[in-house]
Amino acid sequence: KGVPQDDAEAVKWFRKAADQGRADAQVSLGVRYAKGKGVPQDDAEAVKWYRKAVDQGHADAQVNLGSMYEHGDGVPRDDAEAVKWYRKAADQGHAKAQTYLGAMYDNGRGVPQDFAEAVKWYRKAADQGQARAQALLGFMYFEGRSVPQDFVLAHKWLNLAASDAENRNVTVKLRDLVAKLMTPAQIAEAQRLAREWMAAFEKRKKN
Repeated sequence: KGVPQDDAEAVKWFRKAADQGRADAQVSLGVRYAKGKGVPQDDAEAVKWYRKAVDQGHADAQVNLGSMYEHGDGVPRDDAEAVKWYRKAADQGHAKAQTYLGAMYDNGRGVPQDFAEAVKWYRKAADQGQARAQALLGFMYFEGRSVPQDFVLAHKWLNLAASDAENRNVTVKLRDLVAKLMTPAQIAEAQRLAREWMAAFEKRKKN
């Protein structure tokens, strides 16, 4: 299988590139410190490297720094600061940041609670195939939060999200709960919409 993964060696090369101002390497080094891979775990050091990369407008660094503020890792917990960095990355089209920003609006953290804004950001991320956003958007349709309650659309988005292994159990349970409230014709329609969305998404990815 080639060379065994050597975390310390990887860190050495990331550090060389990071010291030369390479934003990707700065992010990678920050992630290593955050996870304690190849270096002692050190959130403050992770934050330091993320900051260097955000100064270069790096979207992954922005979302990672936002997450550090949201959870108070290596910096004092600050939801408004988290929102600031999530927004910068979300505006660059970063799907994970769009999901996180939607959740901040959904829960009224760092911003006034605003379900319409939450739906807007979930939809942007869901359209990029972000499974967590698809699940959350499905839940918004299920509950009818700032969108008309629509079990067909709820099922469609939950069905798409269920293909992701990470949150599959929760998503499948909710999808099956929604299905119990639907007619067979509605379920068939939701499945058709999910298939059409998937076909269009695969086509977009190829182009």
